[in-house]
Amino acid sequence: MRDIFTRLMAFDTVSARPNIELMHYVRDLLSGSGIEAALIPDPSGTKANLFATVGPAGQGGVMLSGHTDVVPVEGQSWTKPPFALTAENGRLYGRGAADMKGFCALAMDAMLQAAKRPLKVPLHLALSYDEEVGCMGVRSLVEMLAQAPVKPHLCIVGEPTGMQVATGHKGKIALRATCTGREGHSALAPLALNALHLAADFLGEIRALQARIVETGPRDGDYDVPYTTIHVGKMQGGVQVNIVPNTATLDFEIRSLAEDDPERLISELRAAAARVTLPLKADFPEAEIRVDRLWDYPGLGTPSNAGVVNFVKSLTGANGTIKVAFGTEGGLFSRDLGIPTVICGPGSMAQGHKPDEYVTEEQMERAAAMLSALLGRLEAGF
Repeated sequence: MRDIFTRLMAFDTVSARPNIELMHYVRDLLSGSGIEAALIPDPSGTKANLFATVGPAGQGGVMLSGHTDVVPVEGQSWTKPPFALTAENGRLYGRGAADMKGFCALAMDAMLQAAKRPLKVPLHLALSYDEEVGCMGVRSLVEMLAQAPVKPHLCIVGEPTGMQVATGHKGKIALRATCTGREGHSALAPLALNALHLAADFLGEIRALQARIVETGPRDGDYDVPYTTIHVGKMQGGVQVNIVPNTATLDFEIRSLAEDDPERLISELRAAAARVTLPLKADFPEAEIRVDRLWDYPGLGTPSNAGVVNFVKSLTGANGTIKVAFGTEGGLFSRDLGIPTVICGPGSMAQGHKPDEYVTEEQMERAAAMLSALLGRLEAGF
């Protein structure tokens, strides 16, 4: 497993870059043990998903799912090489060590071990690309599985949960507000319509809606942040200081509880955009704030008493369950394919996306023990 982990870490698979060389490595490694892996390339051929199966055909089995892309390292102060595995004081460092090449290495090793055992129930491996930019890549894999005559009975997404069994995460919708004003010379700024000012006014509406959600919206105490959140991550506009800008954009997201209605929130925000621009229309008919949906993924809400939850708890020895703040492909497997899904993997997302990202050897050992127990159950007939 350590050799696999080392090789995975050496591939620079930041989401903006190809992952095809990593996928060829995985495919070739599995092929050496007689495991056929299907690659599902993107239109450019530079990225791909991978799906492989060990064990008897025509049965559902268990799917292990992970993503191969990682977030950038630019602008971060690393003291360890980000694209090499460094072991030090019980920690394994590198970009993606926790999120989530550590689990991918374990899952690949489990496939190799499964090929040597007389499984009565199959084990599947699903590796995807572009998870970090909205679970975009996995959708072609979901489409492939939707056409399969038999789907996996259950899925374990190996995102870092500290080896706790997570049953849910919020859904996410990414949006952009495009604000249109009228350009002009800054010396005559009151005669123009500053698009950045429109963006700022709309940002105020977003913050006011967030405050109302905190006060009166639904709550779920299983989350660290127990309510739906609206977060503005990027505001852009203007050319130089002596030009009144005619265009500005706000990129923002909604992370919603299952009990909330994000479509209603989007409608409220579009109504707020109209309130901002309506008083300006007489003098500036071009005034507009247009809210566009960029992409989304569904939340995950597996019941705590579901069979998949009890099964994975039996593998780990866990007593309870948690919910996680970050999103995963698990919501797509559950919603679009009806595959009961939980999240359980080594490490902590508190270490992810940071300089000197790491996963501890203790967490990797616990995850390896879970997968060893899984192989035993598959060999025994589940």
